[in-house]
Amino acid sequence: MSTSTSHRFPTPTHTREAAGQLWDAAAARDEQAATDVVLRALDEGLDPESVLLDVIAKVQVRVGEEWAANHISVAQEHAMTAINERAVTALVLHPTTRRTPSRGRITVACVDGEWHALPARLLAEVLRLRGWQVDYLGAQVPAPHLIAHLHTTKADAVALSSSIPTRLPAAHAAMTACQAIGVPVLVGGAAFGPDGRYAQLLGAQAWAPDAHAAADRLARAPLPRPRTDHQQVDDLPHLADQEYTLVARSNASLVRTVLLGLQDAFPAMHAYDDMQRERTAEDLAHIVEFLAAALYIGDEDLFTGFITWTARILQARKVPTQSLPPALNLLARELKDFPRAARILQHGIQALTTHHTAAGTPA
Repeated sequence: MSTSTSHRFPTPTHTREAAGQLWDAAAARDEQAATDVVLRALDEGLDPESVLLDVIAKVQVRVGEEWAANHISVAQEHAMTAINERAVTALVLHPTTRRTPSRGRITVACVDGEWHALPARLLAEVLRLRGWQVDYLGAQVPAPHLIAHLHTTKADAVALSSSIPTRLPAAHAAMTACQAIGVPVLVGGAAFGPDGRYAQLLGAQAWAPDAHAAADRLARAPLPRPRTDHQQVDDLPHLADQEYTLVARSNASLVRTVLLGLQDAFPAMHAYDDMQRERTAEDLAHIVEFLAAALYIGDEDLFTGFITWTARILQARKVPTQSLPPALNLLARELKDFPRAARILQHGIQALTTHHTAAGTPA
């Protein structure tokens, strides 16, 4: 008697095994092995949505964690992400995942400047599996292009993804544009905070922490239609002081000034080679971008979270973090006439002091 295992009952052990196998294939940059893992999991009875979110997504989270810990390079991270994206494509092409649309139409897109597209792609495929007609627009979609698309497709809702908090102003602009033509918006991604606090602040109709929750929310009831008689961009009164606009527009000049002053405030910079100086300038640009985002949102925690994360990333790469406090001090000196920016920077300096104390490193 022969017993087929092609439809064994899936268990959490099976998903963990598949995730481990996919990680090994991606780490080896073996695209064929990676797609084989996904196809085998489907053939063995694993639910396609579980393969997307409990296998592929879990591996991608680990990719990010391994990069942050400096266990893999940027190039390796990009290669592994590309393989995970191809694994998603292999799943979509499998006969067991084909669905005839039975629900409404959803547009899924990343906000302008957001190039982490895999979370949005995973959501798009989960929604397709659940019977939605999905228009997946991919990474970095400018708001005018998104609106032009909505005018031609008459989508029931838009799902916007953003992982990087510095893209929150762009996300707000896209949300407002969608709502102005009567299309409700669901948002997700790390940019909106762990509890979705920024989604509520910016006026999204809904927020979801992950693709499961997003699909459940869309299935539960239609998103409320937005009012079209006002622009929600005016609903952030703290922007009236113009600090966000002025800081955002001054990014390049602030980086140049702080980089020049840092050579005296942090003498070790005199020994930096051209590559190290370029990396320092990039770090300073990110600092200014996150400061601007914190000003836009009106939340200093956004900035302090970023600056302590930066310290951990630098430490993992054995790069001295002692340059960060003087850099923030120099930036605060340049922005002495900007009370909110100065307060945020001071909290950033205090957070670094606490971080260095906890880590046992000099501040």
